[in-house]
Amino acid sequence: MKAALEEIHHAGIPGVWAEVRDNGDVWRGAAGDATPDMRHRVGSVTKTFTAAAIMQLVERGKIELDTPVFQEITVRMLLNMTSGLADYRFLAFPSLLEGSAQSLEDNQFRHFYPRELIKLGVDAPAVPLGTYSNTGYLMLGRLIEKVTGMTAARWITRNVIERAGLRNTMFPTGTRIEGPHPKMFEALFGLLDPPRDYSVYDMSWVGVSASLISTVEDLNVFFSALLDGKIVSQDSVAEMQKTGPVVAFDGSTIEYGLRLHRHGTCWGHDGSVWGAGTWSFHSADGKRQVSLAVNLQRWNDKAIDEALKAFQRKALRV
Repeated sequence: MKAALEEIHHAGIPGVWAEVRDNGDVWRGAAGDATPDMRHRVGSVTKTFTAAAIMQLVERGKIELDTPVFQEITVRMLLNMTSGLADYRFLAFPSLLEGSAQSLEDNQFRHFYPRELIKLGVDAPAVPLGTYSNTGYLMLGRLIEKVTGMTAARWITRNVIERAGLRNTMFPTGTRIEGPHPKMFEALFGLLDPPRDYSVYDMSWVGVSASLISTVEDLNVFFSALLDGKIVSQDSVAEMQKTGPVVAFDGSTIEYGLRLHRHGTCWGHDGSVWGAGTWSFHSADGKRQVSLAVNLQRWNDKAIDEALKAFQRKALRV
């Protein structure tokens, strides 16, 4: 396993680290400028935490999955990306459409409010159902706040993060990550050359959609608890595992449920924000778990792609 991580580093990733669990045995490793215990921005893995909080409210009768919450859009449609709401990313970072990274610089310390980002997505032309979008998850965060009377981040922390017993998972309270963490290098497919460190960044631009900080250990603990029915009921887990095709930002089609993503016979989620990438998947019986983190994003290098796939195959034994 260590050699496979080294291959990812030698292919061009500055730092890579992982935790693999196999029927009670735990292996942790790192290569390059990394240690296995570092905190990291886990991007859209956050969505699974938010979805679990929504399912808890469904179980309590506070929310109904098939009740419209915006026009004809239901909670289920927001969860599984079939709402037709556009993503706001290129509207909040307009220079990206012009082949420039200037928006990343301009917004590094800008605080966005969910309502302004939601408005960008709602006002944009509708997209085909099953198109990946962060807009719906910010809308779900607003729904949590309306139903519970507390911030979505606080509700998720109390009822999902703390319930799972996670010690190094939290929503950011500023632009910096407290505790050991890597630099996070963004390449933007060559627009930033050399890649720039964005480990200091205001993550309000993704909020409860993709701003969570965690560790590979905590992610394995979380998904184990979730799939074992300790965060939501097994009936809710089964609901979360009802998948359909969703077109991701990179154009690939993936099988998404209510924020559980199917990868072969495994379940989990992956995530990406500026400079930080995460991949966390788990066998259905919970005996085999893999969480992997890298500190470079949006490269143009097939060697990195192949090295990552090789590690994933080896770690999941597929």
